[in-house]
Amino acid sequence: MKINKIRKEVKLFCTILFCAILVVSTSCENFLEEDDVPRLTNDYYKTKQGILSGIDATYSYMRKQVGSEMTNVLTELGTDLMTGAAGTLSYPYNLYSATLSASDSKIYAFWENCYRAISVTNQVLAALPNVELEKGEYELYSAELKFLRSFYYFDLVQHFGRIPLVLEAVSEPKTDFKRASVADVYKQIITDLSYAVEHLRETASGDEHGKATKYSAAHLLAKVYLTRGSAVNDERGQQATDMDSTFYYAKQVVIDNHKYELVDNFADLWDFYNQGNSEIIFSVQFTQDKIYNAEGNLAHLYWCSVYDDIPGMQRDVANGRPYKFHRPTNKTMFELYDRQNDSRFYKSFKWVFYCNKPTNTLALGDTAIYYSLNPKKNREYKYTYFQWNKENPNDDNLHYPHLIKYMDPEREEKNTTQGSREWVRMRLGETYLIAAEAAGRKGDYATAADLINVIRQRAAWKDGETKIAQYWLEEGGAMNDTKSTYDKIKVTASDLQNNFVDFILDERGRELLGEYNRWEDLVRCEKLIEYVRKWNPDAKDNIQEYHKLRPIPQKHIDRLNPRRDDSEEQNPGYF
Repeated sequence: MKINKIRKEVKLFCTILFCAILVVSTSCENFLEEDDVPRLTNDYYKTKQGILSGIDATYSYMRKQVGSEMTNVLTELGTDLMTGAAGTLSYPYNLYSATLSASDSKIYAFWENCYRAISVTNQVLAALPNVELEKGEYELYSAELKFLRSFYYFDLVQHFGRIPLVLEAVSEPKTDFKRASVADVYKQIITDLSYAVEHLRETASGDEHGKATKYSAAHLLAKVYLTRGSAVNDERGQQATDMDSTFYYAKQVVIDNHKYELVDNFADLWDFYNQGNSEIIFSVQFTQDKIYNAEGNLAHLYWCSVYDDIPGMQRDVANGRPYKFHRPTNKTMFELYDRQNDSRFYKSFKWVFYCNKPTNTLALGDTAIYYSLNPKKNREYKYTYFQWNKENPNDDNLHYPHLIKYMDPEREEKNTTQGSREWVRMRLGETYLIAAEAAGRKGDYATAADLINVIRQRAAWKDGETKIAQYWLEEGGAMNDTKSTYDKIKVTASDLQNNFVDFILDERGRELLGEYNRWEDLVRCEKLIEYVRKWNPDAKDNIQEYHKLRPIPQKHIDRLNPRRDDSEEQNPGYF
């Protein structure tokens, strides 16, 4: 990986140190406090190096945003596709229980991390006009900072709705924040990203690897327009032209420029040794060096089921640390995919574990665990056979096929939590789906079908490809069949005309399963309550309309002066 170059590591180390200083001196938490606190002066930013350090510091907040537990629980638990395993079954984000409240620590951590990053962007933007820079650098650095600011504000507005919209540098304690309208937040995000698309770099390689480009800004801008324009009952300031803008930035700016290419095989997209591949538009970078990696990418923890309690198996690096966190729902296992013809299903999960601790009956490399959605066949098994209990999925919250997108085989040892896999935040597969949804929402189902079929062609088993054994063992396919299945999953315009929103949500689920956007997708399409009640038995009894927003953290509210009524400061349902 390019990030583990010495020069990059030193730079990252400096960034982390700088970030730590900023956390103390300029965080949202601290500038809401009345007591005087140590803070950096604007003198720090009077040099180009100070500006670059500030930008790097803002990127560093992304590692915490996406690499820690808070984003996992806020975007995947309690949806139609994922529920809690043994370790998280009772989590309030999974059950929508009463403890999902304004005092929740992970919700506050999410809020705080975003505003700390925003605080840095505002300070550096304020300093930029007074720094001696070469031609074009002012526009580039401004664009990068505005991309970063919009990144965090987009996360915030999706989860909290009305939020403080802070656009100026705050260098003194401040307690009088007011919540802006959702429409105003979206307007500002679009303004920032439009500037970023115009002025950001074309490519990011070498020392700039992992930084924003005009295409990552365009992808994000398309998603912002799509999110705003998807609203029917919710008020997000939606405009009649939002889908046109979505299509323009996704299709004409990103796809048609051919800067990125889909990885031919869906499985290769998630190969640890194929990171930074041609499909990745923007990813958050980590490294294997613990000194520079802070907590690292912890995503590998959250998708592994228990396997080391089974004969023939012991915990190892390759199979992951069994954290028993996210568990698929019945919808994911039985309803979402064409399991025979759409290779994404079997390529997304680990179904077979091979013996790594020989027993009297199992040799090294023998099958030790086999997961199936179908009943056992009438024969003896040396290995442990797990049949998914469709009637009672909670019958076993420890053992289930686990998602392989975040496996990290280069961790130091079996119990290491620090991971180094990049976190893919934007990729071309999603860009196609964004453009397809925009076309479909405008009634152009033919164009939507064409774009979806690009994804479906990759999703199908290819001519000459050896299919997984489950193709014939479980799904009724012919043994040794190597024919393409594309014709079986190709869609037409007529397939999309009825219930298009439901179709595209499911297609996003198939393509983007576990990529930390499902809760946000359900909310933006105004489907959260309907889908959770239908598909998530753990959450269906508790979820209410107000759960489409998270509570404003109580720590933030308690620091406000003046403090307005709870109806003004807090989201409905949480006071």
